[in-house]
Amino acid sequence: MPGPWPGTDPVEAAKVSLGLFTPPQLPSLPQLPSRGIGSDAVGRTASLLVELPVDVQPYGWRLVDRPGNDHRRAVSALSTDINVLADVAGASELALPELKVQAVGPLSLAAAVHLHYGERALRDYGARRDIAQSLSAGLAVHAEKVAAAVPGAGLTLQIDEPAVAAALAGTIATASGYRTLRAISASELRQTWTTFVSAARDAGFAQVALNLAPALDEGGPEAAPAWTRRAESDAWRKALELALESGVDAVAVPLDRLDTGHWEQLAGAVESGFGVWAGTVPARPGQVPPSYSVLVERIMRPWRGLGLAESSLGLLRVTPESGLAGVSPAEARAVVDRTLEVARALTELRHA
Repeated sequence: MPGPWPGTDPVEAAKVSLGLFTPPQLPSLPQLPSRGIGSDAVGRTASLLVELPVDVQPYGWRLVDRPGNDHRRAVSALSTDINVLADVAGASELALPELKVQAVGPLSLAAAVHLHYGERALRDYGARRDIAQSLSAGLAVHAEKVAAAVPGAGLTLQIDEPAVAAALAGTIATASGYRTLRAISASELRQTWTTFVSAARDAGFAQVALNLAPALDEGGPEAAPAWTRRAESDAWRKALELALESGVDAVAVPLDRLDTGHWEQLAGAVESGFGVWAGTVPARPGQVPPSYSVLVERIMRPWRGLGLAESSLGLLRVTPESGLAGVSPAEARAVVDRTLEVARALTELRHA
């Protein structure tokens, strides 16, 4: 079910998504960041904004007064992906019961997009509010287009919030890099997410999941100062709590980030019928994924340790730990194959 995929061929990506992720797995509308400007996660999501056009500057995407070439390129790429998916599904005579689409969430989008004078939109309360409202409106239009491309498919929205811990902790740097932006309050985040999720349901999404996996940092977690790591760790725990209260159907979390306290939070949610998408299979260039038995054990040890029933494994989806755009096509297939192996093994345990 990964969205980001290596390469630049939307036909091949659609064939892989629809061919490998058959029910009960969840196929997705592929993303191909390697195509360049407008196909990256931020540009793709920003192209959905209603009456908030964007362009690209050396420091990233920026809100502007009128659409330009960068904005049109992003809109065109997304339109192509939807049309190609429809063609591949039609040619294969596939009746899709479900399809996942994903977008950068309102908080992380505000952290990534800049105002006209160069500062991050996250700095300004009015800009944060406008982006959330505009994105909600844009996702409603997006849902209509995707639904028309794959008639009968129930749409699942994955909301990616990689910057949420840093935003809550107040560790995101200003445009100058000399200071950090003021932390976003938990109350504002709760309201933003709750309103956004409600709007997504009104737009026609049958399921909504919040993805709290942080962006992969090439420097690794040790690249940040110790105080930053501590602050963001505490903030991520709070973000998980808020996500579970936001009205979503599931949270997506990286398995290697979970400690006992996180698992206890998730266990209570699972017992209430809440879904968990576990980012289980590493997707790193040049690395072979661990065996499926090792990965199954990483899930089942805390699952059983907290007294969760194996019959509840139906609420768990196994995913790669991140998107697959940064690995080779062969490595991406290896990660997908391992993900499907783990999912099958857990299904067998569930029905044993």
